[in-house]
Amino acid sequence: MTIFKKLLSYYLLMIFIFFVGRVVLFTLYLDRILLSDVNYYLSFVYGLKMDTMLASALLVIPLLLLSFTPKIMATIIDKVLRIYFLVVLGLIIYIENATIPFFAQYDVRPNYKFVEYLEYPKEVFGMILADYKLSLLIAFVMLGFFSILYWRKSKESFVSLFEIIYWKRALLFLPIGILLFIGIRSSFGHRPANISDALYSSSRIVNEVTKNSFYSIAYAIYANKSYETTAVKHYGKIDINEALKRVSDRLGISENNITSQKSPFLRVNKTHFPSTKKKNLVIFLQESLGYQFISPEITPEILKLKKESLWFDKLYSNGTRSVRGIAGMASGILAIPGKGVVKRNKSQNNFFSFASLLNAKGYHTGFYYGGESRFDNMRSWFLGNGFNEIIEQKDYTNPKFVATWGVSDEDLADKANQRFSELHKEGTPFAVMLFSSSNHSPFEYPDGRIEPIEGEAKYSLKNAIKYADYTIGKFFEDAKKLDYYKDTVFVVVADHNVRVYGDDAVPIDMFHIPAFIIGEGIQGEVYSKLASQPDILATALDYLGEDFTVPILGHSIWSDAKKEINLMQFNENYALRVGNSVAVIKPNQPAQTFLYQDKRLVPTAHNRELEKDALAFVVTLNHLYSKQLF
Repeated sequence: MTIFKKLLSYYLLMIFIFFVGRVVLFTLYLDRILLSDVNYYLSFVYGLKMDTMLASALLVIPLLLLSFTPKIMATIIDKVLRIYFLVVLGLIIYIENATIPFFAQYDVRPNYKFVEYLEYPKEVFGMILADYKLSLLIAFVMLGFFSILYWRKSKESFVSLFEIIYWKRALLFLPIGILLFIGIRSSFGHRPANISDALYSSSRIVNEVTKNSFYSIAYAIYANKSYETTAVKHYGKIDINEALKRVSDRLGISENNITSQKSPFLRVNKTHFPSTKKKNLVIFLQESLGYQFISPEITPEILKLKKESLWFDKLYSNGTRSVRGIAGMASGILAIPGKGVVKRNKSQNNFFSFASLLNAKGYHTGFYYGGESRFDNMRSWFLGNGFNEIIEQKDYTNPKFVATWGVSDEDLADKANQRFSELHKEGTPFAVMLFSSSNHSPFEYPDGRIEPIEGEAKYSLKNAIKYADYTIGKFFEDAKKLDYYKDTVFVVVADHNVRVYGDDAVPIDMFHIPAFIIGEGIQGEVYSKLASQPDILATALDYLGEDFTVPILGHSIWSDAKKEINLMQFNENYALRVGNSVAVIKPNQPAQTFLYQDKRLVPTAHNRELEKDALAFVVTLNHLYSKQLF
């Protein structure tokens, strides 16, 4: 057998595995694909392009070894290549298996999320073992059979290639290398093909099926390393001064402020509720609580509190990750391109937060969590940006219940009420963010607290939300009996929805989250206009009764400057929504304009100004971070 035939056989084997994986995914989501009204069969054509790019890259090392290694090392190289292909093919098989549960959870093929949390093995592997036992079993059985079969059948399969005269092997490198180069590049244009070439249709679900999971992960790792400096370039170009002006106009922030070198959006916000007494601030951030779950059956306690609170009926999250919700509620910033600011280098110190704002006013500030605060780099970010106190799993004595992600929400609520009472007795005003964890896969919670929903598994999403709701109710029931309550503004808000899925480029309906602000003197009413997480923070600060100088990218709902606007990030896509008009921008793709109707994006004529504004937001957010202007 020649080198070309040997490499071709491995190329075809990889393509076959990818093809089977795509067929399985295509079949599982056939109903949604058939509704897409696109040429979905081209998914296999463009998919072959994605598969070829990866397979060609994986064949470069074998080609080099087979072309330039002396015959004397034939036995050694045979073992090296057998191990190489065992690992490569095994990894491909595993990733294709893992794609199915990952897609079911996130509605996308594996991306950077797939590897990002490997630095937190305790939480992640605990969740995997709890939720994906069958998937793991199937994957490992397949890997076991494949490994045994391959190792037996491939014995000395490369040795015979070294019988070819050395100079002939070396000479063959050039034509085969050119073929692999063409396969890797997969384009004769100015730029090589990349993951965006899979986005051939208007249907997101079809485009995801078209991608290659292994390539998607590898590309995400590569892109993530350079995102802090290059991510914004993929969306388009706009002069930074024009971008700042456009964002200023859309947000309703005075144009005079955007020339500030300290922070372009820094301005004085006058309170609408002046008070001579310092009020406390408590933000109870709820993990993965989507608006669709707000119902008498699942969230009776929240609905009770709704009657006596300022309720936000059209609030949409920054993104789909906790770090985006944390940044939105702690700092009042929208989702920057690339990793969230909680995890990025230039925002670990001197980044605006309500803690840094209120520390200067004599407040004690804190972040209270039931799990380990090192997760998602939260501890470093909070301590570096003004938070005085971190309470985490190790700080709970004899907790009532410990789950995969830490102690229960109940333990968190009890600890918070105890600490708040202590601070109040000391006469110390406080501003604290609580972060729940019970509503997170594998959805564990203590027995005897709720009546499980009929027809639902005990440890299911809806029951976990019902338990989170129970804890919210208990937290406020206990708090109202304590002296600190009358001097405190409370915010309950979700970080993001539990699972964001849909066929739209940005499935806006799945960004819809609940929030309410409650406290002494706050009237029960519903705010039914569009709002963002930065708006919630600005409104909560307004209720504290002081004038504050802030760079928050939102306004109190009581401000005349408040606009009906939101920016949402879904993977690499952004949607700028103004009323019901939505501009969507994607990396290396033309912008699109839609109308948001019946919870779907309906294509409409280009609104060039709105599309430019969407780009302006992405460029501006990147500018604020990279120049450390927030």
